[in-house]
Amino acid sequence: MDRAEIVHQNFLRRVRDGDLPPRRGGATLADAGLSEADLVGIFRAQVLSRQLDRISRKLQARGEGYYTIGSSGHEGVAAIAAAFRPTDMAFLHYRDAAFLIQRSGQVAGQTPLRDMLLSFTVSSEDPVSGGRHKVLGSKALAIPPQTSTIASHLPKAVGAAYSIAVAKRLRPEHKALPDDAVVLCSFGDASVNHSTAQGAFNTAGWTAWQGVPLPLVFVCEDNGIGISTRTPGGWIEAGFAARPGLEYFRCNGLDVLETYRVAREVEAYVRQRRKPAFLHLGCVRLYGHAGADVQTAYMSKAEIEADEANDPLLHTARSLIEHCVLTADQVLEIYAETGERTARVAEAAIKRPKLRTAGAVMASLIPPRRDCAPTNGPSAEARAAAFGDSDMRAMKQPQHMAKLINFALTDLMLEHREIVMAGEDIGPKGGVYGVTQRLHDRFGPARMINTLLDEQSILGLAIGLAHNGILPIPEIQFLAYLHNAEDQLRGEAATLPFFSDGQFTNPMIIRIAGLGYQRGFGGHFHNDNSLAVLRDIPGVVIACPSNGRDAVHMLRECVRLAREEQRVIVFVEPIALYMARDLHAPKDGLWTCPYPEPGAGDPIPLGRIGQHGEGTEIAIVSYGNGYHLSRQAEKILSEDHGVKARIIDLRWLAPLNEDAIVEAVRPCAQVLIVDECRITGSQSEALMALLTERARHAPSLRRIAAADSFIATGPAYGATLPNRDQIVETALDMLGRTGSKMAG
Repeated sequence: MDRAEIVHQNFLRRVRDGDLPPRRGGATLADAGLSEADLVGIFRAQVLSRQLDRISRKLQARGEGYYTIGSSGHEGVAAIAAAFRPTDMAFLHYRDAAFLIQRSGQVAGQTPLRDMLLSFTVSSEDPVSGGRHKVLGSKALAIPPQTSTIASHLPKAVGAAYSIAVAKRLRPEHKALPDDAVVLCSFGDASVNHSTAQGAFNTAGWTAWQGVPLPLVFVCEDNGIGISTRTPGGWIEAGFAARPGLEYFRCNGLDVLETYRVAREVEAYVRQRRKPAFLHLGCVRLYGHAGADVQTAYMSKAEIEADEANDPLLHTARSLIEHCVLTADQVLEIYAETGERTARVAEAAIKRPKLRTAGAVMASLIPPRRDCAPTNGPSAEARAAAFGDSDMRAMKQPQHMAKLINFALTDLMLEHREIVMAGEDIGPKGGVYGVTQRLHDRFGPARMINTLLDEQSILGLAIGLAHNGILPIPEIQFLAYLHNAEDQLRGEAATLPFFSDGQFTNPMIIRIAGLGYQRGFGGHFHNDNSLAVLRDIPGVVIACPSNGRDAVHMLRECVRLAREEQRVIVFVEPIALYMARDLHAPKDGLWTCPYPEPGAGDPIPLGRIGQHGEGTEIAIVSYGNGYHLSRQAEKILSEDHGVKARIIDLRWLAPLNEDAIVEAVRPCAQVLIVDECRITGSQSEALMALLTERARHAPSLRRIAAADSFIATGPAYGATLPNRDQIVETALDMLGRTGSKMAG
């Protein structure tokens, strides 16, 4: 027999024989404040969780079920669910089926057995993920689905808890959590060691230390092992019993009475004081880590049997019998009836339809549109008060990109009260480049959050804020800093609608200063000319303006996309163009413009490309700094060589508007792609493939891209990057005019 069958037989035998584990202190029914009916309800949730684990293993053996991580040994979390409200958002550990089942009993109309079996059998009728993954989640139960997370959900739990006080003040249209809600986040003892988890604990403590409300419960389910690696004895308590800003609680998760009593203490502490707590829950792990994991490969038989002897269902059965709530026969009857019902519903679930096509799988990559109340924008008086006389006058004068973005952010925050910005140094300092100057004075610290130095926490904060109807605009100070936290974007923000079948979303606009050509900065931290990490994340929009006018219009479109279409957007701002004023000659001012007033000018919807010139000899396709350089090259090509060119500005790098690009270059015999990112993994690769596959007239194609190198500082700042003269020379060579006169 496998271990699951051994645990099953042990339960039947020991309950029948009265051979139950002794009570080790803990609480009585009266101490816990739990009614007899509630205790039975918790037991039923535990039993259903156990029987689901048993049937899932059988389904996998038959080829009718798929990879899953079991919850056996962690059923004590049902008592935690009973101690909290169903409106308290819960980001759950993958072993917390009993929590979800118990919470289902608190909300009318829930069918956890059917729903979870549809998930186990990856049916397209699975009400959580639509058959995309076995996940624990429910919109009705305020449980956003998680996959096999290793602490990556902790930062967004911090953000969700932080959002409650912010939303109470701002009253966003799509507010989801009650004003007195708390947030729960559960995880295993091994996950505590992950840097992501440590960052979340630090952020929670750092926030609470300053008296900022953060009603959050960290639940550490300590079974003493992570896959095959033991957690050192006493490690969790030593690390958290006296951690600044976190109140520590501990209970024996095998004893549901003690667990419920302590969970109620935690609930009262966090809900009343609005401070975070750490609940250390002792438990065991039965059957192994997941799937085909065999514990005997790394644990002795004695160790395995010791855990099995502490089966939490045996402990709950003892409590029920000891308090004369149920007889042993009634306990066994509930267990058997639940097993029979689970097997019966499983046979129906395996016959339900599955996802079959790419289109069906991808249907939830893009979130559904949502209705938003119309906004008329702020009054003239409100704008004048926010901007002040000097800025109102400056709007009418040509300005560089940084100043225009600042004006646009101000107008957007005036128009949409749910917008909150967050990032390092964005407050009184106004950011490294002054892009957010005066926004802190205009909107205050609640909407201009100066964060601690941790990119994972910044993006986690944004995800959590978005869960509660706030529209976050987090800032990552430099593109290279994103790599410290890219999983928050890739593994959390972008996957949420996919794994929830569009039921949960976290729309946001991530502003990132990036790309190359900075003369004063070098190295990969301040000049990162690679967008590859962003380009392959499904569903994410990437915007990259090349000039101030476009930046304003594109930023407004990004806010619309986030509010109405619930999209996750990355807004890449070319640092070297922030202060750029000139195009061809010093003081020509051709790269500046007056501020486009809201509602005025030509908007730039998602996918609309830009074009300068109507020439048909050659099309130069670029974006960001490359477009600026290509415009410089176009003047030389035209005036010195008589070349009639057109310059295409992609603007939106994902999703690419392939039809518009192909149509824009169609009249041209030559196409030159100028990409400031590294040749390996750059946008140019996709453009070369696109035009090779789809351009019917098969134009002559060539590309210029940056070398596969990091960027140096000093005089060599641009040595590895495309430049104006290189664009001119390559274009002339493509046109067979290599002997033509070159500009100086």
